[in-house]
Amino acid sequence: MRRRALYITGILSGIFTTLITIFGILLTNKMMFLKPKNPDLIMRREILSRRFDEYWYETVRKDDMWIESPNGYRLKAVFLKPLETTRTVIICHGVTENKINSMKYARLFERLGFNSVVFDHRRHGDSGGKTTSFGYYEKSDLRAIVQAVRERIGKRALLGIHGESMGAATAILYAGTYEDEANFLVADCPFSDFTEQILHVLRLETPLRTAMVIRIGNLFLKMRDGYSTNLVSPREVVKNITIPVLFIHSMEDDFILPYMTEELYEAKIGDKMLKLFQKGAHAKSYNDNPYQYELTVQEFLGRFGFSQ
Repeated sequence: MRRRALYITGILSGIFTTLITIFGILLTNKMMFLKPKNPDLIMRREILSRRFDEYWYETVRKDDMWIESPNGYRLKAVFLKPLETTRTVIICHGVTENKINSMKYARLFERLGFNSVVFDHRRHGDSGGKTTSFGYYEKSDLRAIVQAVRERIGKRALLGIHGESMGAATAILYAGTYEDEANFLVADCPFSDFTEQILHVLRLETPLRTAMVIRIGNLFLKMRDGYSTNLVSPREVVKNITIPVLFIHSMEDDFILPYMTEELYEAKIGDKMLKLFQKGAHAKSYNDNPYQYELTVQEFLGRFGFSQ
């Protein structure tokens, strides 16, 4: 009888382990291999909305850049130079998007006297990389971009970073982890903590509502991609940022909740500014409030001495 009980227990344990393994792999697959949007869809969307001007892009002075990532692949960037200036902004897109989504911000900063560098995050657009890590590996990619741009524009040139969603979280992780080589940062709808963000999405979109899911996911994420979600926490590093930061969010955002930006703003020490728009879904603050958005960035630049 005892042998039979041990046999049954062994079978049940094996089944449980197999189910946990399958669940862990499926969960981490969803995170690591989140499908980027179709590039043609992004292009059509931006053209139809008049946020991307094909003629301007074809005729503007620009250089293609291929930058070696410290993580072992190449990053594709485009240095847009419509103006005779060294003032430059690096623009970081959100997850599943690509550099075409960044063009609207390039035009905004052009009006404010800046050239810009748009680039594809790892595993997006034309860049290499096998997985998406929501800022963990992307922050060191951004560091490589910043260093490459600094070499081109010089150490004394004004350099800013604009990030949207995952791009904003990446920018904060970069600026809070490494020595600041940029002069200012605009963070549009970042998450403050990736673990909390995953739990929010799970509760929003699935019946999985416990932290146990995250613990299982982290076990497999560490084995498969070398990090865990607790290492992707802008909230933990934002206090290290010494440069001025403009935090932007829309109150209608139900994907990354506005409290996360408010939390980051409160934790940031020193020069900072916060703008919460009443209108706009996730990553739509500029789309739905273009005039007010530009005025906000202009005010921020003026307040901290970065205007022309």
